[in-house]
Amino acid sequence: MAGSDGKLRVALVGARANGRGWGPAAHLPAIAAVEGLDLVALGTSSATSAAAAAKAYGIPRAYDDVHDIAVQPDIDLVTVAVKVPHHHSIVMPLLEAGKHVYCEWPLGATVEEAAEMAAAARANEVTAVVGLQGRHDPALTHARELVDEGWLGEVLSVNVSMIGGGAFGHGANEAWMADRANGANTMTIVAGHCLDQVEYLFGNLTEISAMVGVQVPQWRLVDTGETVDADAPDNILVNGTLAGGGLLSFHVASVPYIGSGWRMEANGSEGTLVASCAALPQITPISLRGARGNDPLAPLDVPERTPVGFSVPEGPGHNIARSYARMADAIRTGAAAEPDFDHALHLHRLLDSVQKSSDERRVIGAGP
Repeated sequence: MAGSDGKLRVALVGARANGRGWGPAAHLPAIAAVEGLDLVALGTSSATSAAAAAKAYGIPRAYDDVHDIAVQPDIDLVTVAVKVPHHHSIVMPLLEAGKHVYCEWPLGATVEEAAEMAAAARANEVTAVVGLQGRHDPALTHARELVDEGWLGEVLSVNVSMIGGGAFGHGANEAWMADRANGANTMTIVAGHCLDQVEYLFGNLTEISAMVGVQVPQWRLVDTGETVDADAPDNILVNGTLAGGGLLSFHVASVPYIGSGWRMEANGSEGTLVASCAALPQITPISLRGARGNDPLAPLDVPERTPVGFSVPEGPGHNIARSYARMADAIRTGAAAEPDFDHALHLHRLLDSVQKSSDERRVIGAGP
């Protein structure tokens, strides 16, 4: 596998010619940044839009049917960056054709879809990575190293908040997200990423007590004036116990106006870590501060972690490029890739447990 130049040949499904959307904003610069990848094809939902996108970005091939991509022997890796309800129908034929797949998070619109995709990835023995790129952020990686080496001592408590504005600012292009069944909302996307980062740093949750709310049950679309009923969660509160015994307090919310962004504080028997950023921590540069004992909090230096063979792009593709570099290495060496579809399934099940705890108003086990 790989071309004559040794590069892995990539197809990106989900790239509009107008530059809007996550594919052009994050994946195009990330793929271009990694020396061992060659973007050879684009896919969209129509022949016209696919041809326009390929022309706009200078890509040689365009497809409007994922099955046509699946049968191409000279495509090694396919990235799926489309709306969540379409992930399952696009990813499954790719896995069954033996293609390596990078799929954006959430993996599926439901935990059942995620389970089917994870099983198919295992059965076809391919490298399948999900877009939880926060696990490759240099500041979070350094924080995990500090935790693992005992810099905090025993982790006693962790407090995380992610408060983002915009609950009154949805446009018509986001109206589909008001429907919880579509699987893309504050709960699945924002809380999903932030809970994954908690478990990356401090180990898995063992039990949780949660409250999930829809505080803004109607969206007035700012560009059309239309009113849309919403049942997608916009406030998620979780109290939990981590595997090491530490206690978690967690709040993710989409609020009407200005939010304070993301902040995490971890308190241990030997020290304190505080991380923060203006928006989503998997996308926005993170500042890291720490202190041992009663020393004052001070900025911590974060080691540079750019793998050999690519330059880190600015913006949303920053940590995604790191994901691609590690995925490409896993494909070439046969090593395990992280985070894979089985990990995505674990996170889907954790979010289901959060919802179940809220619905049943009780503490429940969060699983392994």
